[in-house]
Amino acid sequence: MTALVAVANVFAHPIRALFAPAEPVLTLSAPVVPAMPRAMTGLIRADVTGDPKAMIAALQGAHNEFKATVEANVGKKADSAETQAKLDAINATMNTLEASLNDHALKLAGQQMAGGGKATPADPEYSGTFASFMRGGSRDDEQKLAAAQKAGVRAAMSEGVPADGGLLTPNEWDRTITGRLKQISPMRAESTVISISKAAFTKLFTDRNVGSGWVGETASRPATATPQFTALGFGLGQLYANAAASQDLLDDAEIDLENWLTDEIETEFSRQEGIAFAAGDGVNKPNGFLNYAAGGGAADRHPWGAIEVLSSGGATSIATDKVIDAVYKLPAIYTPNAKFFMNRSSLGSIRKLKDGQGNYIWQPTFVAGQPSTLIGYPVVDLPDMQNVAADALALAFGDMRETYLVIDRIGVRILRDPYTNKPYVCFYVTKRVGGGVKNPDSMKIIKIGAAA
Repeated sequence: MTALVAVANVFAHPIRALFAPAEPVLTLSAPVVPAMPRAMTGLIRADVTGDPKAMIAALQGAHNEFKATVEANVGKKADSAETQAKLDAINATMNTLEASLNDHALKLAGQQMAGGGKATPADPEYSGTFASFMRGGSRDDEQKLAAAQKAGVRAAMSEGVPADGGLLTPNEWDRTITGRLKQISPMRAESTVISISKAAFTKLFTDRNVGSGWVGETASRPATATPQFTALGFGLGQLYANAAASQDLLDDAEIDLENWLTDEIETEFSRQEGIAFAAGDGVNKPNGFLNYAAGGGAADRHPWGAIEVLSSGGATSIATDKVIDAVYKLPAIYTPNAKFFMNRSSLGSIRKLKDGQGNYIWQPTFVAGQPSTLIGYPVVDLPDMQNVAADALALAFGDMRETYLVIDRIGVRILRDPYTNKPYVCFYVTKRVGGGVKNPDSMKIIKIGAAA
């Protein structure tokens, strides 16, 4: 009902006001024009056949005759009775036409309401022009409507067609760019990081094998064992990207495309090195700490041996007791900074574990910026760890800062090359980075599988 009243209100204002002349209302005196022949009164009639085109045409004709009658008597004496009778006849015709048009508008509104507001006029372009005119159109609107009625052509501008006006309605667009998520490993933040100024890095290790013994006061003192030294080299791998963009695009883009592109490359480098720090095979890249686990490709690389691997206690799961075993297998000197490392999928399995009293061994944090804990130790989400599955290295526990060494050489270098591939500008970006385990004793790894 509300929609019907709204439509009725739009069309119910006196249509005569739309055609009212701009001149002030005249007060007519004695008649100076002859009485209108009865034959003329038949030309302006109220066509109530229901055709809005015919009603508009009749209304325009009545308006024109009303205006002509008024203008013909300006400044002249006229028979007020006869002139007034003529004007009354025209007014009556216009009133009848107004009522017919209002009825037509109400019927159209009723049809739209019955159809859920989705009814489509038979001639939408003409209906749009008609609606615009009825809401207070100007003389130009009136002429456009008359021309459309005469020619039978309903030309209209459309946003969907560029040539018909769509070019005047450009789309607003976002001048920021939202990138798809790249999971960046926190390995660099958790490890020891050093920068070097040479092409490689070598670290010295000692077995601390100093001989000693108890002797009597006068007993001989034979020579004892002395420590041995071992050198372990940490090679560097190289990351590179060679993205290109045309010079015109760099000049005309609404965003700083050059800085955006280099930032994206650096983000990709962070993702790639995180993968290598966790599980790299050492081929043109660092050896990941999982590769140093017993049975891994770098298990024999370190002079102190491989990282100890513990069983999870189940073929495809982890038992609570095995998580506790990992904590107490780690030497006490490393426990103050020790953390659990796993990916989010594995954490979903671990957090369901309970102790013998039915308490969950995983506890959420209630302090902003602090990690959740597993049997009292922080948990780090390391996306490049393996999922809980048969034979997977899914969980690690230890002091990563003591365990893993990240080596940077210079950092990220960017070479802007506008010459090699004209008209494109190439952004050749490189980064030399190495890594490896420096202390296998400070980490324990749980492998999914039953105890042998």
